[in-house]
Amino acid sequence: MPAPDPNRLHPTTRPDLTNVVFLKAQVTSELIEVGEYTYYDDEGSGIPFEQACVLYNYGPQRLVIGRFSAIAPGVTILMPAGNHPTIGPSTYPFTMFGGEWAERTLDTYLSVPAPPDTRIGNDVWIGRGATIMPGVSIGDGAIVAAHSVVTKDVEPYALVGGNPARQIRTRFPQRDVALLLRARWWDWPVEAVTEHAALIMGGTPADLASIAREVLKD
Repeated sequence: MPAPDPNRLHPTTRPDLTNVVFLKAQVTSELIEVGEYTYYDDEGSGIPFEQACVLYNYGPQRLVIGRFSAIAPGVTILMPAGNHPTIGPSTYPFTMFGGEWAERTLDTYLSVPAPPDTRIGNDVWIGRGATIMPGVSIGDGAIVAAHSVVTKDVEPYALVGGNPARQIRTRFPQRDVALLLRARWWDWPVEAVTEHAALIMGGTPADLASIAREVLKD
């Protein structure tokens, strides 16, 4: 079997990897979109990703994750529905309790600017125990160090870490980042990904750009 089936819960090519869960085959929430081959390591707990990792997922904002990303154990993704109002003196969520409190505060609550969707790009690695705050966008190829708290957008191919997470370095010079973003190896047919997997792992951005010209020419 040349490549695992992304529509199966666990890798079909490695039956022993029961801790590795392909999220496209598991996620049921209409508010979560996940690309093929993105996986979550549940350490064998069997607890679904959207229960273990995604909190306050009540909408309307969505969680959008690209292809070929890797999410380590203990990651927490906070969605905007858990936010408290911060436009005035108090952060107490009066509206949540219904009744007259809701009647008197609904207009104020609805006037709070809504954050955007939370987005995690393609080929992103999120380390163990990291926390992603609401409305954050993490660019393609980025790495989030273990136990980081990501409070703002992360550039493509950046390595961030800390609390709050700050950019430690870029993985490649900007010229090479541009090559990689044009090559978009994660959008190649899986047959091409399989054929060129060694270069995707260990080659250069120029290598992938060269291959992409042939793979994506149509």
